[in-house]
Amino acid sequence: MSTLQDAKSIARAYMSQFDAATSADRLKVLKSFASDDYAWRGMHPFHEQDSADAAITAFWHPYLAAFSAVQRREDVFLAGLNDCDDASSVWTCSMGHFLGLFDNPWLGIAPTGKITLLRYAEFHRIKDGKIAETALFCDILSVLSQAGQNPLPPQTGADFIHPGPRTHDGILLAEYPLEDGQKTLALVNRMASDISRANEILQGKRPGEVLTPHDEMARNWHEDMAWYGPTGIGATYTIDRYIEQHQGPFRTQLADRVFHGHVARIAEGNYCGFFGWPNLSVTPTGGYLGLPATNKPAPMRVVDVYRRDGDKLAENWVFIDILHFLNMQGLDVLGRLNVKRP
Repeated sequence: MSTLQDAKSIARAYMSQFDAATSADRLKVLKSFASDDYAWRGMHPFHEQDSADAAITAFWHPYLAAFSAVQRREDVFLAGLNDCDDASSVWTCSMGHFLGLFDNPWLGIAPTGKITLLRYAEFHRIKDGKIAETALFCDILSVLSQAGQNPLPPQTGADFIHPGPRTHDGILLAEYPLEDGQKTLALVNRMASDISRANEILQGKRPGEVLTPHDEMARNWHEDMAWYGPTGIGATYTIDRYIEQHQGPFRTQLADRVFHGHVARIAEGNYCGFFGWPNLSVTPTGGYLGLPATNKPAPMRVVDVYRRDGDKLAENWVFIDILHFLNMQGLDVLGRLNVKRP
């Protein structure tokens, strides 16, 4: 069995046992799979936790106390060698939704008693047969939206529950040819390089031809690409609508983009996933997510999951720790929910 298949087996066994356990037993399950130096990352307000006990206390116990009968509805699963450390570490990526009944308050969000979906992307670093590190990104603002509590101005994209891959082939349990993942990774890296190049040309940091936004996108994306962004930004479809509803506001209302790199970037088959801590910093110049100009750089922690179709990208699921980004700008969304009013 290959290293990647070993990693998949460990991650699958962990998720199966963890998801089936009671809330009281989940710490025992996590400890049975976690290394002694296990580390966990989560979005605001959970941030970094330095042990299995801390991760369960910070995120899982409050979440499971608020949501009952929780199921993992997985859309994508892959494993890969990390492109960020010369392939010296192995990671897995699971993406989909946690489905549960919203029965008790969570983070100050009032319960609905109805089905509620929490979008998630969960990365595990597998080392010596154990889970050494986890990063769990989830869309808390989507829960607010489903509960009818929308703290931000109307978003530029569409607000709905995001589907999985159009091809329904995102759960990669078999062993896939390495060259397929390498092709996917090369395409994603080329796309990212094109974005950096365009930004540097526009900022006057390097010479070069300024392509139209459409021509720049069409080098790496199918015309009918789908982009599933986080709540607050929303989803969009086709190159032209993506430019209008996300790329345009992002490039014109945020300045001084500084890229910090990724913690993990993996690919297998037609799929690729990465995350950073943070990926980049940007400076709001006014209007983005309803914010005024702050002229203060703030970090963005981002997950991207991609599906390649042939020689171009077809779908992209994006998670951004928007609550953390807003908090760095002086807007504490969850704090406002928890303010006791007369």
